[in-house]
Amino acid sequence: MAVLTVENLKTYFFTKAGVVKAVDDVSFSVDAGQVLGLVGESGSGKSVTGFSIMGLVDPPGHIVSGRVLLEGENLRAKSDDAMRRLRGDRIATIFQDPMMTLNPVLRIDTQMIETINAHRRVSPGQARGLARAALGRVGLPAPDERLTAYPHQLSGGMRQRVAIAIALLNNPRVIIADEPTTALDVTIQAQILFEMQKLARETGTALIWITHDLSVIAGLADQVCVMYAGRIVESGPTAELLDRPLHPYTAGLIASIPSRNERGKPLNQIPGMTPSLANLKPGCAFRERCARAIDACLVAPDITRPSASRTLRCFNPCAGMTNY
Repeated sequence: MAVLTVENLKTYFFTKAGVVKAVDDVSFSVDAGQVLGLVGESGSGKSVTGFSIMGLVDPPGHIVSGRVLLEGENLRAKSDDAMRRLRGDRIATIFQDPMMTLNPVLRIDTQMIETINAHRRVSPGQARGLARAALGRVGLPAPDERLTAYPHQLSGGMRQRVAIAIALLNNPRVIIADEPTTALDVTIQAQILFEMQKLARETGTALIWITHDLSVIAGLADQVCVMYAGRIVESGPTAELLDRPLHPYTAGLIASIPSRNERGKPLNQIPGMTPSLANLKPGCAFRERCARAIDACLVAPDITRPSASRTLRCFNPCAGMTNY
């Protein structure tokens, strides 16, 4: 059963330069215990999708239409107070910058215990025990010492692990993770990925992992949605999508992974730049960077289903080619 369902979500930013369609008709669902990878270049709309689900889009941004269903409840119909009660409890987020989560003038134990007490009644001793256990879960050494520290006394990697631990405190039904391991070294990153995947499996938490790194998604996610210019251009089971990409953009991302390139030769790359979302031309947003563009691409492609488990927006797919 789907824990979170996003239906035809549109989030636009109304600026002096024009209307920026940051999220344009995005739909997906995440089942209990499932990990969904949301992949794409910077500016593709991944993070705005996450903020839209959490109800954290500020002006000039506005959710124009669509539904966000958490276990059948439409979050867009809830008041600001109701959403504040949900955040950190049934739905939590982990930001790329830990200082978006942490208060620089409060000790770590104060912040973690306040997060627990905001959503459930436990004794001070129990709350401290839960906070300590959460720090241990994310591999933070000497958790008792870290609890009495202030954020500025911790390294960037330690602060990020504290932010992840705070998101785990109340065992939420959905966690949205926005590239939370970018600042961590490879060993700690692997540990965090393992723990997050284990958490999803054991507790039934649905996890949305936002990243540009396909190598992370390959070992973590069950399903992948590839975003480009505010839209999901391809989705499907992780192994199937990575082995047989259909959209030229997906194929280009996979071909640019360093391990897929021959040593000593220049890396494969997708030509050109991501288009400005304020001045998108009619038709397929990827066509000017695409080696497979045809006349039909002057019209924006609709979502199609090449198979029961895959979706695609493309008139001239790659038929599973991995070389861009």
